[in-house]
Amino acid sequence: VLPLTEVVEPVDFEEYVSSHAPGVEPGPLKQLMEFPSDDLELLHLDKECNTLEPPLPEEEDSLDPRVRDALAVYTDDWLVIQRKYQRYSTTYTPHNSERQRERQRGLVKQTFELDEVAASCVVQDDAKRRSVSIDETPRGSWASSIFDLKNSSPDALLPTVLEQTAAEDMDHRNTEARQQGRHNDLLGLFPPPDEDEAVERCSLPEVPKEHCGQRIMVKCLSLKFEIEIEPIFGTLALYDIKEKKKISENFYFDLNSDQMKGLLKPHTPHVAISTLARSAIFSITYPSPDIFLVIKLEKVLQQGDISECCEPYMVMKESDSSKHKEKLEKLRLQAEQSCTRLGRFRMPFAWTAIHLLNIVSSVGGLDRSDPDSDSERKGHGTWNERKKKGFERMSIGDDMCNFATFRPATLTVTNFFKQEGDRLSDEDLYKYLADMRRPSSVLRRLRPVTAQLKIDISPAPDLPHYCLSPELLHVKPYPDPRVRPTKEVLEFPARQVYTPHTTYRNLLYVYPQSLNFSSRQGSVRNIAVKVQFMAGEDPSQALAVIFGKSSCAEFMKEAYSPVIYHNKSPEFYEEMKMKIPANLTDNHHLLFTFYHISCQTKQNTPLETPVGYTWIPLMQHGRLRTGSFSLPVSVEKPPASYSVLTPDVSLPGMKWVDNHKGVFSVEVKAASSVHTQDPHLDKFFTLVYVLEEYSFPFRLKDVIITEANMEGELKASMAALRGAVLDTCVRFLHQLLNKLIQLIVYPPVIAGQIVNLGRAAFEAMALLVNQIHKNLEGNQDQHGRNNLLASYIHYCFRLPTAEPTLPPNGESPGLTMPMQYATLSRATARPSSLHLSRSKSISNSNPDLASTPVSPDEEVQRIMGSKGIDRSHSWVNSAYAPGGSRSVLRRNPNSSCELKQVPNPFTSSSPLPPPPPSCTLLHEELALQWVVSTSTVREAALQQAWFFFQLMTKSMTHHLFLTSKLDVPRRQRFPDRFVDDIAALVCAISADIVSRYHKDVELVERLNSSLAFFLNDLLSLMDRGFVFNLIRSYYKQIANKLHTAQNPSSLNALRMDFTRIVCSHEHYVILNLPCSILSPPASPSPSTSSTTSQSSAFSSMVQDQGVATMFELSVPFRQQHFLSGLLLSELSLILDPDGEGVFFLHKKAISAVHSLLCSHDADPRYRDPQVRAHMAQLYLPLIPIVMETLHQLYDFSDSSPSRVRHASTHADDADPDSGSTISQSVAMAIAGSPLQHAKANPFAGRQSSSLSAECSRTLLVCFLWVLKNADAALLERWVSDLSVLQINRLLDLLHLCVSCFEYKGKKTLERINSLTFKKSQDMKARLEEAILGTIGARQEMVRRHRERSPYGSQENVRWKKNVTHWRTNADRVDKYAEVEQESVVDGNLATEASLIVLDTLEIIVKTVVASELKESVLGGVLRVLLHSMAGNQSALFLQHCFNTQRALVFKFPEMLFEEDTELCADLCLRLLRHCSSSVGSVRSHASASLYLLMRQNFEIGNNFARVKMQVTMSLSSLVGTSQNFNEEHLRRSLKTILTYAEEDLELRDTPFPEQVQDLVFNLHMILTDTVKMKEHQHDPEMLIDLMYRIAKGYQNSPDLRLTWLQNMAGKHSERGNHAEAAHCLVHSAALVAEYLNMLEDCRYLPIGCVTFQNISSNVLEESAVSDDVLSPEEEGICAGKYFSESGLVGLLEQAAASFNMAGMYEAINEVYKILLPIHEANRDFKKLATVHGKLQDAFNKVYNQRMFGTYFRVGFYGCRFGDLDEQEFVYKEPSITKLAEISHRLEEFYSEKFGDEVVEIIKDSSPVDKNKLDPNKAYLQITYVEPYFDTYELKERITYFDKNYNLRTFMYCTPFTLDGRAHGDLHEQYKRKTILTTSHAFPYIKTRINVIHKEEIILVPIEVAIEDMQKKTQELAFATNQDPADSKMLQMVLQGCVGTTVNQGPLEVAQVFLADIPDDPKLFRHHNKLRLCFKDFAKRCEDALRKNKALIGPDQKEYHRELERNYHKLKEALGPLINRKIPQLYRTVPAPTLNSYSRSSFRKVDC
Repeated sequence: VLPLTEVVEPVDFEEYVSSHAPGVEPGPLKQLMEFPSDDLELLHLDKECNTLEPPLPEEEDSLDPRVRDALAVYTDDWLVIQRKYQRYSTTYTPHNSERQRERQRGLVKQTFELDEVAASCVVQDDAKRRSVSIDETPRGSWASSIFDLKNSSPDALLPTVLEQTAAEDMDHRNTEARQQGRHNDLLGLFPPPDEDEAVERCSLPEVPKEHCGQRIMVKCLSLKFEIEIEPIFGTLALYDIKEKKKISENFYFDLNSDQMKGLLKPHTPHVAISTLARSAIFSITYPSPDIFLVIKLEKVLQQGDISECCEPYMVMKESDSSKHKEKLEKLRLQAEQSCTRLGRFRMPFAWTAIHLLNIVSSVGGLDRSDPDSDSERKGHGTWNERKKKGFERMSIGDDMCNFATFRPATLTVTNFFKQEGDRLSDEDLYKYLADMRRPSSVLRRLRPVTAQLKIDISPAPDLPHYCLSPELLHVKPYPDPRVRPTKEVLEFPARQVYTPHTTYRNLLYVYPQSLNFSSRQGSVRNIAVKVQFMAGEDPSQALAVIFGKSSCAEFMKEAYSPVIYHNKSPEFYEEMKMKIPANLTDNHHLLFTFYHISCQTKQNTPLETPVGYTWIPLMQHGRLRTGSFSLPVSVEKPPASYSVLTPDVSLPGMKWVDNHKGVFSVEVKAASSVHTQDPHLDKFFTLVYVLEEYSFPFRLKDVIITEANMEGELKASMAALRGAVLDTCVRFLHQLLNKLIQLIVYPPVIAGQIVNLGRAAFEAMALLVNQIHKNLEGNQDQHGRNNLLASYIHYCFRLPTAEPTLPPNGESPGLTMPMQYATLSRATARPSSLHLSRSKSISNSNPDLASTPVSPDEEVQRIMGSKGIDRSHSWVNSAYAPGGSRSVLRRNPNSSCELKQVPNPFTSSSPLPPPPPSCTLLHEELALQWVVSTSTVREAALQQAWFFFQLMTKSMTHHLFLTSKLDVPRRQRFPDRFVDDIAALVCAISADIVSRYHKDVELVERLNSSLAFFLNDLLSLMDRGFVFNLIRSYYKQIANKLHTAQNPSSLNALRMDFTRIVCSHEHYVILNLPCSILSPPASPSPSTSSTTSQSSAFSSMVQDQGVATMFELSVPFRQQHFLSGLLLSELSLILDPDGEGVFFLHKKAISAVHSLLCSHDADPRYRDPQVRAHMAQLYLPLIPIVMETLHQLYDFSDSSPSRVRHASTHADDADPDSGSTISQSVAMAIAGSPLQHAKANPFAGRQSSSLSAECSRTLLVCFLWVLKNADAALLERWVSDLSVLQINRLLDLLHLCVSCFEYKGKKTLERINSLTFKKSQDMKARLEEAILGTIGARQEMVRRHRERSPYGSQENVRWKKNVTHWRTNADRVDKYAEVEQESVVDGNLATEASLIVLDTLEIIVKTVVASELKESVLGGVLRVLLHSMAGNQSALFLQHCFNTQRALVFKFPEMLFEEDTELCADLCLRLLRHCSSSVGSVRSHASASLYLLMRQNFEIGNNFARVKMQVTMSLSSLVGTSQNFNEEHLRRSLKTILTYAEEDLELRDTPFPEQVQDLVFNLHMILTDTVKMKEHQHDPEMLIDLMYRIAKGYQNSPDLRLTWLQNMAGKHSERGNHAEAAHCLVHSAALVAEYLNMLEDCRYLPIGCVTFQNISSNVLEESAVSDDVLSPEEEGICAGKYFSESGLVGLLEQAAASFNMAGMYEAINEVYKILLPIHEANRDFKKLATVHGKLQDAFNKVYNQRMFGTYFRVGFYGCRFGDLDEQEFVYKEPSITKLAEISHRLEEFYSEKFGDEVVEIIKDSSPVDKNKLDPNKAYLQITYVEPYFDTYELKERITYFDKNYNLRTFMYCTPFTLDGRAHGDLHEQYKRKTILTTSHAFPYIKTRINVIHKEEIILVPIEVAIEDMQKKTQELAFATNQDPADSKMLQMVLQGCVGTTVNQGPLEVAQVFLADIPDDPKLFRHHNKLRLCFKDFAKRCEDALRKNKALIGPDQKEYHRELERNYHKLKEALGPLINRKIPQLYRTVPAPTLNSYSRSSFRKVDC
């Protein structure tokens, strides 16, 4: 037997599948045998083009190879290869909450009593206000209650209850009923698997598309000046002043009136509609607060400088037009002349700028006075809101900059600044803009040009209509070409944008910047620059490629810069935009001509005079020339063929301005997706093109490229690629990768030699990919895959299939394919052997594929014939090798024969042209290069392994499609050498994972998941057995390392992730051979597909091996179901309690299984139950695994929401908070009796669970899934082999499942909104992991990705779409509907889970009956059944549950009636509870069950005392504990039972019906009691009084009295009255002791109540009523489980526990005094040890600070109180209760009951005169009382406990004076002490006790004084002797005693009472006592002063002296008073008088 830690040898999959080919008949199982034939599909997807015309160059022919290549990339379809069924795996369709909700649509709502009750509670709120009297009807109004019952109506009777049926039929009927309407999809009801664990989750890469920033739309509405005299033209552009960059091209607009436009008519004969645009869409990738929209205005050139021309605009106002009429006319005329003559030229006029931030942050218009006016707004919104907003958008830098969403604004710009002729450059503009933001802007001081420009700025719509692209193509949708368009303005992003180009764009921008003609002679002042794009040197070769501006033609041949008047060295701001032709040659150039423009019309002066020329050649060395140029200007026209040279070259005989210095500076920029403008990239591409066209020699800068140095240069250029700018590499990523791949696949041929560039290309690729990853961190998915690369592989990459086609006549080929290699004219001359000239040895037996192979094996051998070949060239021996099968792909125009039969050129002598250049298979080359790579390249490839893996996968698949090999058996698809390489690669990478897992955590996690995904992919392509072996080798490497690893859990986590990813294959089920037979894999086994019925599907299995192997992780299981075996072994090892299972590993393993089962449930392919049974077979070992972990599971029975609990409930139902109910198991355990059957509580022995609630719940739901879907017959056979212990374990597990999935109710769901609950556990775990450091960096990374705002870093702009799937359900739509739906789902889950448990119980019963284990198991089954009845269950489940219960009782009555009373008691309780259900169907079933129970008990023994007793007790218990108990419903059920008894014909003549009637009436009586209890359920004291009364009523029914005492104990515990609860338990124990004593005289048992006297004097009331009334021998009496020795022990234990909670440790000792003899007699030393331990604890705690109760006297006055009127009680309240608290509580309570105005609190404590009270009101008098002890008692009561236990007398004092005031002077102040005696001693079994006796003592003033002085003296003594000393306290007391004479201070008391000897001899004694008190007092003061002196520091010396002085004064004043004695007292006195003073002078006693 292989241990689980080792991986078995998997089955040879392909062999197995082919030899077990599925039978002919298609049945549902057929699809489980083999992958579908259409598993892989190859799709050509059209590229979306967003313009109506595809963006292509106009030139059709002679394309530049660059353009040709670029177009191939931009226009080819996407080639996507996908696994058709992968949508069923979790990789691309995760189980998230949305999908789960989809699956949960249309669920039936289950009926739960819990929800019904909650709904009805709201209605019955009015009942509270009824009267409070206890006794409206005397108990025992027997007649009336019977009358009620007889007149009520029953529920429907169940038809089959009274029929006699055979047990088999009953079972069969029940099973059928249970199977109806079941919910198939169990896991669809369970919360979806945690997405954090979904490592296999991938998102499809996004389709590559052009980059686009946030878009804003600017509409120019109108431009009006004060005077309208000439046309004005506008330009808009965006500038970023921080980056000092123009970030958009110009947009030109023309808002002139038609009249003004008319002036220019002659100059623009044709106006293109594209130039009439008035609105523009700008794109902003990097929004920032530094962006300005700059508006520049120009006008037609006229004479005069800018200031002169602006003057009229600044001076004239429209309003005073009458004044300037003539002047205006003159201006108009001038303008008209200028337009006619100079209409072609422009001059700068004015400008302004808009700060975009102001608009976006919607601070209204352009308030120039405060450009930063947004600053106040920044403070608003809390930090969190701002943070949130920041997440919602891409803001970088500033919160406010979100240009995608803002309020559209219409601005009116009123102020323009006039342009300064010497400040036109961009540099000046940036200075101005920076200045504009300052409050004291220089610009403000300038006089503005007033005008009104209205523009609209708004976020651009997603699909704007009528829009033109920057190339003027029509963007879709474009409904009508005649509408005025909007233009998209090309963005020049402020920083790099990393997005590959996907469309053709080829634009050039020319920016003339400045010209210096200061040294140029002649009249050159008004200079205009004309720019032309020349194709040659002839003037006619100027191309019309310059874009027109506004209101002109679309394209021009020339463009002029604006003219600055009289300026010899002007600056320009012009931008000229051109198209770059697609066939650039060395002759293309830009020509600049400089003209002097004469503005005045002079005689014979031409309009324009050329004054200079210069040019820029555009192509040099294969590169486009861009950048900044400083050019010399020639005075004359340049000579012929100048265009190939640059103007820097001195041409002979040419005249230059300023000695050939650079006087003209110009910048040329290209926006091109063809020209890379990067030297490294350009060089690489150029070399490749040279090679492709074989155009040697080629001049590249200083190097001449020839065949000789080509290879070296090419390799060098590939190596140099790492120096290229990343931004450019990314933009040309697709071309670059395509070229590198092409160089690998078709190694070029140079001078007849094949050059292998595989290695160089692999290195270049690895480094490039790595660089992209490193620098674009934010652009990755959770597996660290860069989106750009992933989408390249997914959409763009394809195997290059183009080869040169062979021309028929062997001349130079017609290039029909865009990519061609060595031209064939040379190739023809090459001998064919040259192909191989560089390989070292070649086997001559190269297979001739024309001959058909004999057998597959032979074929393989032939292909692999030369294994020993040196592999320096990996194409050798490949199928693509020359003459290999690769020729299949060659479409040869000459050969008409079948493609397959192309003869092999090596062996045939037929006259065929030589073969084409060799070709390598990409995946083979990649694998090879990777295996042999070293150092940095290997590292780079490892870093981005996923890229190469995916590339290989797609290459392999594409290759299979291209060679039509998909139908070939898998073993023959790939050559062995490649297979070996793959194995070596996987091995090497596994080794890397193992060796580096703790060093490079992130790398290893990426590597691990990449490897897993790769293997997952290979399972769809290669020999699956081979892939399994790869998995096995990975496992082995990890396992070897695990023994030595320091941190094995992280390795385990890696392996777990790996397994999970591999298992997420969409054909996971097929890969596990679910229909295979578990036999030793070698022997071929009979096909199992011929199954007719489900059960027979398994029949053949049995023959091989016992069912056992199917249920355990046996070797056959793990071999046959390889992946499933791995997964379950992993789970088993991680859950092993002795293992290293860290929390997060548990979660991982469980989540993996859960996720898989979820997929199966959601998978439409596996709906058929037969298929499901086979699927479940793969998970059978999960059942024993979960059984093993039973003790680690979270105990759900504890934390289940508090539900209706019952006193005699089973242990697991006991409410964990109430210490009152004694669980059977505790009682048993204490009593030391052996437990009979199954453990009473499976969880009793468990300290703590090691699995979190969430993990346990998930594990259990998986367990239930297996039980649900597995074949029942198989389960039966398995159960029949289990031992009793195992079956009991299974039962415990089912028991736990019931608790775990119990329905929580809508209320709870509203409280916990699912999210919070689930996450809190995760948070804890996450914290744990972070502290222990066990968490893997990958999870960290995934989490970081998730938590990081998806737009956090700049590149992430493209992430917007796939962000959504991480969104939690935070955006809650409708809370109510959500909770509603959640409760429906939860209800269905609870029902289905319970039904699965029920099914399983039936299976267990079925198997057990057959075996002899009956007794030991049935009890357990019933327990689980009872437990499931106890929870909140749906009506549907309960019906089935009652059916099963009835069948069980019918089949095994002896189980209930002969053995265990406890089961019978429990069953009665459950049935009764359901008899009071509000759901009719549940009541019907429960009453039927209860009736049958009585009937069966009767049939066995002719009476049914046992059931009678149990039912009565159960009802009492139910009534006492249930909050929402409904007597109406129970009354109906009782009536139903009566009806059954009447209708039961068989038993009509027996005493049975009468007995039933008796019982029912008795129950009904108890019921009427409870109605009353219900009324008082909100008045705890009243409720307890009532229960007390009911218990008293059962004085002669010990069982029921016990039940009620238990109920009271429960109620007290709930309210935290532990002392009272303890006393209830002591009373119960005393009661039990009495009856045990009657039963048997046992010397070590207590002899009855008397024994308990020391605990409480109240116990004697439990004395048994005399024997003749009740004999314990009678059947059914004292039958409860407590009337036994163990019951007594349990009660005492529990009493001790409650005393402990109450802090009454001394009482614990008394309890144990009774217990110890019992344990001693049983020689139970373990228990004795425990008891003594507890005693030791208790005695140690005695010295703790303790607080016992506080007591109040409460008097009720007023007839409203019913029988409480004029009653007085002493209430015991928790310690430190203030008077105000209890007053408030009672006042509030009774006000709610009677109404606010009715209740009044009597504020004083004087006696109440009933006659003075208002009869309509209710009065409460509440007084604080203290325990009172006589002097003799105090000798006994020494400790604090003594003084607070067994209290019966209490006292309170009331001060008064004789004239009715409460307080007066010393000599008139009396005091009344009232002493109350209660009927029982506190603590008692209730918290208020009646006062039965009251006496009053009145103190005369001198006695009051004596008491005061004694008190003061005591305080002094205490302060003096305190240890440790407290000087503050001491000084405070002293100050009060000796401080300056205080009013009513000691001195005054002495002066009032001791000055004269009293007249009344009765007072002599008091006088003397007071005198002695003062003596004592003075002495104490002195002691205190002495003590104080010792304590004080120097700083208090003065204070102390002051105290001493005061003391001496006091002493002097007291001296004479203290020393005077009364002579009469000192003569002998007759004895009797002495006594009369013993108490007070006046005593009044009232009883």
